[in-house]
Amino acid sequence: MVSPSGDVLGEGSHEAVGKPHAEVVALEQAGPAAAGSTLYVTLEPCTHHGNTPPCVDAIIAAGVARVVIGAEDPDVRVSGAGMVSLRQSGVEVIDDLMPVEEAETVDPAYFRHRRTGMPTITLKYAMTLDGSIAAVDGSARWVSSEAAREDSHRLRAEMDAIVVGAGTVRSDDPRLTVRLEGYEGPQPVPVVVAGEGDLPEEAAIWERSPLVIASSSRPIPTGSLVVVEGVGGLPDPGAAARAIADRGHLDVLLEGGSDLAGAWWREGVVNRGVIYLAAKLGGGRGISPLGGVFSRIEEATEVEITSVRSLDGDYRVEFERII
Repeated sequence: MVSPSGDVLGEGSHEAVGKPHAEVVALEQAGPAAAGSTLYVTLEPCTHHGNTPPCVDAIIAAGVARVVIGAEDPDVRVSGAGMVSLRQSGVEVIDDLMPVEEAETVDPAYFRHRRTGMPTITLKYAMTLDGSIAAVDGSARWVSSEAAREDSHRLRAEMDAIVVGAGTVRSDDPRLTVRLEGYEGPQPVPVVVAGEGDLPEEAAIWERSPLVIASSSRPIPTGSLVVVEGVGGLPDPGAAARAIADRGHLDVLLEGGSDLAGAWWREGVVNRGVIYLAAKLGGGRGISPLGGVFSRIEEATEVEITSVRSLDGDYRVEFERII
């Protein structure tokens, strides 16, 4: 948001579900100076009541003179209605809309969800050069270097939610938090996918009120439980992913364990991946990153490697699934 003389009055971003949208954050920073200003937005301001009130109402009430919009909102509840409402209230709207492909690079998870109802799921794991994420006894600290682990926390900081299976909760007792020096941003929502086995009553994850997705009802100490259809005693991957997205978590990090990661990969709900390839060899058969059976080479899925970079001797390999 800028004044008529070009001074920056406020700026913002939408940090998490239920928190103010970027427009409202910028308006609050600007205060009374917002009157007569120009507001630049990536996405068309919303017109509906969801977790927060309509942004167009706040823009009009603040007396903003002009709004420059990068892309029309693909959400059917908005989809041009925001621009109409602003113009009807006397606000000048400049809708030099960028190509859809370019707009999606700003927030691909949002656009994917509005098209499909599904989140963008990133599979993440660290493994030895010979393909093990852990030894057969389950020990995995530490497969990767300190630099790789720090990078993985930066990846966590980009996400709305982190998903693990009940087995990981039982064996590792994770908190699923971003642990970076000086980090003060939002923490991703912890999600536990549970099969038919019991969840431990005493676990660090309960301190964070997780979202628990299961195929049958069961008591949980804290958080919220969502029951979805099951397959072989486990929540159906597609139904579980959709349940996460329905709660507004669109950028999702899948951290395992092996059986959960394998099931979600084979079901096709994983869109991309980040692998930390450690400068280590297990020297034998350990635990595979993806549980299940790889029977024939024809079953392999093609991916596009989009980035490879060194991290203190380890390598970070990023890829996208070819659909």
